[in-house]
Amino acid sequence: MNTIALVGNPNCGKTTIFNALTGTNQHVGNWPGVTVEKKEGTLKFKGEKYNIVDLPGTYSLGAYSEDEIVARDFIMKDNPDVVINMVDATNIERNLYLTTQLLEMGTKVIIALNMMDEAKSRKIDINIEKLSKELGVPVVPTVASKKEGVDKLIEEAIKLMKKDKPCEDKINYGKEVDEQIDYLKEIIENSYTDIEYPSKWVAIKLLEGDSYIQDIITKKTDSNILDIVQESIDTVAATSMEPELIIVDKRYEFIGNAVNKSVKKPKVEVTTKSDKIDKVLTHKWLGLPIFALIMFIVYQVTFVVGQGFLGDLVAGAIESLGEKLASVLTNMNAPELLISFITDGVIGGVGTVLEFVPLIMVMYLLLGILEDSGYMARAAYVMDRIMRTLGLHGKTFISMLVGTGCNVPGIMSTRTLDSKKDRMIAILINPFISCSARLPVYLVFISAFFPKHGGLVLFSLYVIGFIIALIMGKIFSKTLFKGESSYFVMELPPYRIPTVKAILMNMWDKVSSFIKRAGTIILVVVTALWALSILPYGVEPYSEASILGKIGTFIAPIFKPAGYGTWQASVGLFAGVAAKEAVVAILGMVYAGVQEGSRLVTAIQGVFTPLSAFSFLIMTLLYTPCAAAIGTIRRETNSKKWAIFTAVYTFAIGWVLSVLVYQIGRLFGLS
Repeated sequence: MNTIALVGNPNCGKTTIFNALTGTNQHVGNWPGVTVEKKEGTLKFKGEKYNIVDLPGTYSLGAYSEDEIVARDFIMKDNPDVVINMVDATNIERNLYLTTQLLEMGTKVIIALNMMDEAKSRKIDINIEKLSKELGVPVVPTVASKKEGVDKLIEEAIKLMKKDKPCEDKINYGKEVDEQIDYLKEIIENSYTDIEYPSKWVAIKLLEGDSYIQDIITKKTDSNILDIVQESIDTVAATSMEPELIIVDKRYEFIGNAVNKSVKKPKVEVTTKSDKIDKVLTHKWLGLPIFALIMFIVYQVTFVVGQGFLGDLVAGAIESLGEKLASVLTNMNAPELLISFITDGVIGGVGTVLEFVPLIMVMYLLLGILEDSGYMARAAYVMDRIMRTLGLHGKTFISMLVGTGCNVPGIMSTRTLDSKKDRMIAILINPFISCSARLPVYLVFISAFFPKHGGLVLFSLYVIGFIIALIMGKIFSKTLFKGESSYFVMELPPYRIPTVKAILMNMWDKVSSFIKRAGTIILVVVTALWALSILPYGVEPYSEASILGKIGTFIAPIFKPAGYGTWQASVGLFAGVAAKEAVVAILGMVYAGVQEGSRLVTAIQGVFTPLSAFSFLIMTLLYTPCAAAIGTIRRETNSKKWAIFTAVYTFAIGWVLSVLVYQIGRLFGLS
């Protein structure tokens, strides 16, 4: 099957094109050896199938971030048949820099000149034929959100795929640099026959001082290649300036010539609807309060809709299923242990978690609308000033936003940060960001104790998590990771009307992942702890005398100052280290033995108070992240030390704040 790779700057419409080409025929995984997300899908076009690979969004193909390395390694090593380069028609100059690097690689490139409707609204006139001629690659105008030009793009990509030669690299670096490129190219071809990259491209990267390529070259042989490269650099520098600067300058010169001959812009820049909206939504003083208000509305609607009719409907269905299964098993004379496992373990545990699927669906539907409309990019822009004040990189906030879905991809997304300092801080504070796995815990306690203020309590938990993350980021930047923070640069995409298909696909990705976890990890955790709750034989199931009860009793004194020093609450938090959803699953299971037939919400109302419930929620929000997140930190930092450090310091902060909430609340007469 032929492979088509998609590459482009962030916010250029790449994901929209990917969804348009692949529909539901897509899956997400990780690149071999790394944990950067990999999207693949299948395109069916005129009876043929094509493999579509969505590469990470990147501004260049250097070696400064993992995303850049992943993108360029796939293009160079996996050798896709065609590379579709998505280019934003409203910002051609900036986007074409990536195109020049693709041409240097000797790939078959076709440009999808996207957002043509936005370009027209800004009165930007683009001569497609001239632009294609000047760049030396096919150019197809598209409007990905409306699927305009998509079929033409695929047709042209297939034509290019069948050609023997790659697109011509028409960039002229000047006599001095070109001579040294040819010189190094010849040495590389004669000395490094097993190198995976094109020799001309390697020569260019060596002249640019690319440390990644230098390491690869030096590992291939013990020769003095780097000395030879330095001589070439010195030769060029002696006549003009450093070759790295010349190469960058010539790329932009090439882009400038192509754009000047094919693009006409109005003398006075047109003010678009997006510009007008941004004057309010990204306002220096109003931007942050508006963002907070929007997120509050999201959580309020999430709670009201997700926990209302839909939540009751699913809860009732699961409860009815449990009763029917118990009746069927009883009529079959099934063993009591099996009946107990199905009703109390699976239904009482996993079923309790699944009750909150409607809530998660509503939340990701709303967040999907914000993301697809272009507002989330503004949120990152609005937060940048605060992030810089605290010594944090602006992209840290983007990883925090990703973490609201799941801390694992949130931690993984820090790979886009160039600085080790910025990346380490972003990794260590991401576990404080409230993920979807914690939502079932929140909803159980909110439904039991704060039903009239559900949206406010839910919103406050997310805000507290962000605030603690920012405070710890500031502390880390002044202690463990001193150094100057790098600048944050991002382009704001135009506002768009969200597409139903994109929103529903995004929502289904998150919901299906949640359901899979409930059917795998949560089921395994519940099964193991259910066994501990009925052992040793002869004890009353789900009692303090069981192995699980003894474990909880041993742990419980730690949490007594926080107001929930019961063995049931303790084993719930203990299970949460495996997976946060397991907190609800285990509470649903152990309290089934206390008030058989009661829903978990009713059961905990007799054990917790509103104050101890909120204290428990603070602990759930902040304490040790799940095993998957800890494992991801271990891989991303390549250090067990940082994984252990994260597990310990987050627990300590969660415990301290939980105790403070409870004890201060008692001083004020709360209960």
